[in-house]
Amino acid sequence: MEGRKRILIADDDPDICDLLESYFRKVGYAVTITVNGKEALQKAEAEKFDLVLLDVMMPYIDGYHVASEISSRGGADAPKIVIMTSRDIAAERGIIQLSGACDALQKPFTLQELGAKIKSALGE
Repeated sequence: MEGRKRILIADDDPDICDLLESYFRKVGYAVTITVNGKEALQKAEAEKFDLVLLDVMMPYIDGYHVASEISSRGGADAPKIVIMTSRDIAAERGIIQLSGACDALQKPFTLQELGAKIKSALGE
Protein backbone atom coordinates (compact mmCIF):
# COMPACT_ATOMS: atom_id res chain seq x y z
CA MET A 1 0.00 0.00 0.00
CA GLU A 2 3.00 2.28 0.47
CA GLY A 3 3.40 4.80 -2.33
CA ARG A 4 -0.16 4.43 -3.57
CA LYS A 5 -2.42 7.46 -3.67
CA ARG A 6 -5.08 7.36 -0.96
CA ILE A 7 -8.74 8.08 -1.70
CA LEU A 8 -11.51 8.59 0.85
CA ILE A 9 -14.94 7.80 -0.61
CA ALA A 10 -18.06 9.02 1.18
CA ASP A 11 -21.45 7.84 -0.07
CA ASP A 12 -24.44 6.45 1.80
CA ASP A 13 -25.31 4.00 -1.01
CA PRO A 14 -23.56 0.68 -0.25
CA ASP A 15 -23.77 -0.45 -3.89
CA ILE A 16 -21.97 2.67 -5.08
CA CYS A 17 -19.36 2.27 -2.33
CA ASP A 18 -18.72 -1.34 -3.31
CA LEU A 19 -18.44 -0.47 -7.00
CA LEU A 20 -16.11 2.49 -6.44
CA GLU A 21 -13.96 0.65 -3.92
CA SER A 22 -13.50 -2.28 -6.29
CA TYR A 23 -12.72 -0.03 -9.26
CA PHE A 24 -10.21 2.21 -7.49
CA ARG A 25 -8.40 -0.70 -5.83
CA LYS A 26 -8.19 -2.43 -9.22
CA VAL A 27 -6.52 0.61 -10.80
CA GLY A 28 -4.03 0.95 -7.95
CA TYR A 29 -5.38 3.34 -5.33
CA ALA A 30 -5.64 2.72 -1.59
CA VAL A 31 -9.31 3.24 -0.65
CA THR A 32 -11.18 4.02 2.55
CA ILE A 33 -15.00 4.00 2.56
CA THR A 34 -17.33 6.03 4.78
CA VAL A 35 -21.12 6.05 4.64
CA ASN A 36 -22.05 9.48 6.00
CA GLY A 37 -20.72 13.01 6.25
CA LYS A 38 -19.84 12.85 9.93
CA GLU A 39 -17.74 9.72 9.47
CA ALA A 40 -16.07 11.21 6.36
CA LEU A 41 -15.05 14.32 8.26
CA GLN A 42 -13.67 12.26 11.16
CA LYS A 43 -11.62 10.06 8.80
CA ALA A 44 -10.32 13.07 6.86
CA GLU A 45 -9.13 14.67 10.11
CA ALA A 46 -7.54 11.49 11.46
CA GLU A 47 -5.77 10.27 8.31
CA LYS A 48 -3.98 11.75 5.32
CA PHE A 49 -5.70 11.36 1.95
CA ASP A 50 -4.67 12.55 -1.48
CA LEU A 51 -8.29 12.89 -2.62
CA VAL A 52 -11.76 12.85 -1.11
CA LEU A 53 -14.70 11.78 -3.27
CA LEU A 54 -17.93 13.05 -1.71
CA ASP A 55 -21.58 12.44 -2.42
CA VAL A 56 -23.65 15.55 -1.70
CA MET A 57 -26.73 14.07 -0.09
CA MET A 58 -25.59 12.05 2.94
CA PRO A 59 -26.79 11.59 6.51
CA TYR A 60 -25.62 13.89 9.34
CA ILE A 61 -23.53 16.33 7.27
CA ASP A 62 -23.95 16.90 3.54
CA GLY A 63 -21.03 16.67 1.14
CA TYR A 64 -20.75 20.42 0.59
CA HIS A 65 -20.26 21.04 4.30
CA VAL A 66 -17.78 18.19 4.59
CA ALA A 67 -15.81 19.59 1.64
CA SER A 68 -15.80 23.05 3.16
CA GLU A 69 -14.57 21.77 6.54
CA ILE A 70 -11.84 19.61 5.00
CA SER A 71 -10.57 22.38 2.74
CA SER A 72 -10.65 25.10 5.40
CA ARG A 73 -9.06 22.98 8.14
CA GLY A 74 -6.44 21.46 5.85
CA GLY A 75 -5.32 24.68 4.20
CA ALA A 76 -2.58 24.10 1.63
CA ASP A 77 -2.23 20.48 2.79
CA ALA A 78 -5.92 19.67 2.24
CA PRO A 79 -6.65 16.77 -0.09
CA LYS A 80 -8.22 17.41 -3.49
CA ILE A 81 -11.99 17.08 -3.31
CA VAL A 82 -14.33 15.85 -6.04
CA ILE A 83 -18.09 16.10 -5.53
CA MET A 84 -20.50 13.57 -7.02
CA THR A 85 -24.19 14.33 -7.06
CA SER A 86 -27.46 13.62 -8.79
CA ARG A 87 -28.20 17.36 -8.59
CA ASP A 88 -27.60 19.71 -11.52
CA ILE A 89 -23.91 20.58 -11.26
CA ALA A 90 -24.24 23.48 -13.69
CA ALA A 91 -26.83 25.09 -11.41
CA GLU A 92 -24.71 24.37 -8.32
CA ARG A 93 -21.32 25.40 -9.75
CA GLY A 94 -21.07 28.29 -7.26
CA ILE A 95 -21.62 26.18 -4.16
CA ILE A 96 -19.25 23.54 -5.54
CA GLN A 97 -16.49 26.13 -5.85
CA LEU A 98 -17.26 27.69 -2.46
CA SER A 99 -17.06 24.27 -0.82
CA GLY A 100 -13.42 23.94 -1.83
CA ALA A 101 -14.02 21.09 -4.28
CA CYS A 102 -11.78 21.12 -7.35
CA ASP A 103 -14.32 19.32 -9.55
CA ALA A 104 -17.75 17.69 -9.66
CA LEU A 105 -19.43 14.87 -11.51
CA GLN A 106 -23.14 14.45 -12.05
CA LYS A 107 -24.72 11.04 -11.45
CA PRO A 108 -25.16 8.81 -13.32
CA PHE A 109 -21.60 8.68 -14.64
CA THR A 110 -19.32 6.01 -16.03
CA LEU A 111 -16.31 4.69 -14.18
CA GLN A 112 -14.16 5.96 -17.04
CA GLU A 113 -15.52 9.50 -16.56
CA LEU A 114 -14.90 9.29 -12.83
CA GLY A 115 -11.45 7.82 -13.31
CA ALA A 116 -10.51 10.68 -15.65
CA LYS A 117 -11.72 13.28 -13.12
CA ILE A 118 -9.73 11.63 -10.33
CA LYS A 119 -6.55 11.43 -12.42
CA SER A 120 -6.95 15.07 -13.40
CA ALA A 121 -7.52 16.17 -9.81
CA LEU A 122 -4.44 14.25 -8.68
CA GLY A 123 -2.33 15.63 -11.51
CA GLU A 124 -1.74 12.21 -13.05
